[in-house]
Amino acid sequence: MKVRILILLIVLALLGGGAWLAKSIRDEPPETSFARVVREEISSAVPTNGKIEPVEWAEARAERSGTVQGILIERGAHVAKGAALAELDSSEARAELVAAQSRVSQVRAELETLDKGGRAADFNTINGEVERQRLELASARREHDTLQRLQSKQAATANEVTQARERIDRAQAQIRNLEQRRGVLTAPQDRTAAEARLRDAESAAALAEERIRKSVIRAPIAGTAYQFDLKPGAYLNAGDIVATIGELGRVRVKVFVDEPDLGRVAVGKPVLLTWDAVPGRKWTGTVDRRPMQIVALGTRQVGEVLCVIANPGEELLPGTNVNAEIIAEQVSGVLTIPKEAVRREQGQAGVFVLHTSGQRPRTVAWKTITLGVSSTTRAQVDGLKEGDAVALPSDKPLKDGMAVTPRFP
Repeated sequence: MKVRILILLIVLALLGGGAWLAKSIRDEPPETSFARVVREEISSAVPTNGKIEPVEWAEARAERSGTVQGILIERGAHVAKGAALAELDSSEARAELVAAQSRVSQVRAELETLDKGGRAADFNTINGEVERQRLELASARREHDTLQRLQSKQAATANEVTQARERIDRAQAQIRNLEQRRGVLTAPQDRTAAEARLRDAESAAALAEERIRKSVIRAPIAGTAYQFDLKPGAYLNAGDIVATIGELGRVRVKVFVDEPDLGRVAVGKPVLLTWDAVPGRKWTGTVDRRPMQIVALGTRQVGEVLCVIANPGEELLPGTNVNAEIIAEQVSGVLTIPKEAVRREQGQAGVFVLHTSGQRPRTVAWKTITLGVSSTTRAQVDGLKEGDAVALPSDKPLKDGMAVTPRFP
């Protein structure tokens, strides 16, 4: 019997202790997380995404068709304006050039001969015969003169004088005939034909030289060959793109800003880029141009904002998709709190501030605030002091004057 009474008393004591403990826990002020008001720099950003483009770029194209014989650079190489990128097979054009140059030399030699009166051997032969006939003419004239004097003295007959006269006529006729033959050697039509052949040969040589020149594909501008996938043996048609070259020290990013945020974007505003492929790396620049129209991007209505970004290491390549933040506003030395600490009561923004007195239990007081610039996580406030503790969201609703157990995460 005594044992039962003892057990009953123990049970009653335990129940009483549990009830007291439950009441104590229920009456304990709720645990609430707080954050301090701090003074710092804060930025309001327009988050978006975009794609990298070169500011200045040009395409190197094949000027003629042909098979790729040599690759002279690699993708990503820095090239000067006019630098050789690749070479097409030019063996046929070089053979044509040698043949054309040979024809040029031959025709020029013919023209030189014509300038001297004709072919040298024929010209010399005729000249020699003309000289011989002139000697013959001189001899015939002397003989004719002599016979005439003798005839006057009755020492020569009229027939002998006549024969001497005929000798003179034959010599003169021979000289005229030879001079006509010499004139035929340098006829105007011969020079005209030779000059036409020379022009044809020179045109063929120039065409071959042009084909050889076009066999080398050169960079149209100085920069980085960021697109270059040519392989030896590939066949190119005239106009085919061989490489895309751009100046990558500065790049342009086309970012897509939702229509409601466009009013916060202005030329010259700072821009911050990140790229998922290079965690922790950031690039900076400025807004260069606002959009001229609104376009559809999926379900979004956006404006295409152009920004210029410094890319000293040239890590950002054209076509890269990046994350972008346009800094719409930026202030320094202002009081800020976590955005989640801001509450609204009857349309008025405010926070619950922890009393600074040493009273126990600690209580919170409702205080209205004025909001300023907001970032993704923090907000500028007026109406608080540096070091004030503001309540963060909790499961238990707070009220003005409510006791709490503060915690500072």
